[in-house]
Amino acid sequence: MIGTFIFWIVVFIAAFYVLLRGSDYLIENAEAIGINFGLSPFIIGVLIIGIGTSIPELAASFVAIFSGATEIVTANAVGSNIANILIVLGITAVITHNIQVEKNLIYLDLPLLLITTILFIGVVIGKEMLANGTEEFIINRGEAIFLIAVYLIYAAYSLFYQDSYIEKIKSLLDRPQVDWRNWALLFGGVFGVVIGAKLVVDATLALSGMLNIGVGIISIVAIALGTSLPELSVSLKAARAGKPELAIGNIFGSSVFNILMLVGLPGIFTTLIIEESVVFIGIPVLLAATLIFVISGISNKVHRWDGAMYIMLYILFLAKLFGLF
Repeated sequence: MIGTFIFWIVVFIAAFYVLLRGSDYLIENAEAIGINFGLSPFIIGVLIIGIGTSIPELAASFVAIFSGATEIVTANAVGSNIANILIVLGITAVITHNIQVEKNLIYLDLPLLLITTILFIGVVIGKEMLANGTEEFIINRGEAIFLIAVYLIYAAYSLFYQDSYIEKIKSLLDRPQVDWRNWALLFGGVFGVVIGAKLVVDATLALSGMLNIGVGIISIVAIALGTSLPELSVSLKAARAGKPELAIGNIFGSSVFNILMLVGLPGIFTTLIIEESVVFIGIPVLLAATLIFVISGISNKVHRWDGAMYIMLYILFLAKLFGLF
């Protein structure tokens, strides 16, 4: 029993390493190839840099639905957003002292994040009767399509109104030399993401059964926290490069993508089951974290003490999730 448990822990950690490294290779080489082919900064910024950091979450979610563990999807999305705000933003603020928040983020983007979060919560709450006669919290295909439609509206808004953000991305991009190695690493990255995601889900299901803990709880913590590492890397790199607006923009873009597309895309293929721990603990914490993010943004700066508070709130969230109080 102990040997099997240790085996799956090792598999879980190794799979995450493969998943994240594969994601890194995929993003870096897709960005280089995109720049070399003359793609617009918007496409590179929103589709490659912004969505690219959510590739681990998306891969894990698709593997989950085809493994019959649909409860992982929403738990992963909710947990990833909580980790993005409380851990990624928190650590970035603590390390970089203060993060300046631009006015366009205060007046447009932060309210948009709050609105999309509220819309997502509205979709999640409320039980529905399944074909087997049981009542569950679910997301059906119609609701998934609604979430995707909301994201497409957001993407259209970004295309027409985010010129300043696009120019900042453009200023960071150099035109690299691309050869066969970039293509090899790109496809190698795709392979690593797929294999890593499959093993992460397999290990999650195995550990859930051995520990007698809901799959949703492991997903909202371990998978979500692990798959938020790319966002942490990008945000720290942007903040240290003197581009704090990109650090927050990365968190914002990834968070909107998570609650709309990370749930919406898998939801087209099957009904998504939502565990009660996600609804009654994860959702309230998600709303609270989003509100705190908005309030901090209104003050024009996310201070170091704000970041420390975010990290403490995440620790309290974990304690509540595991029934420590």
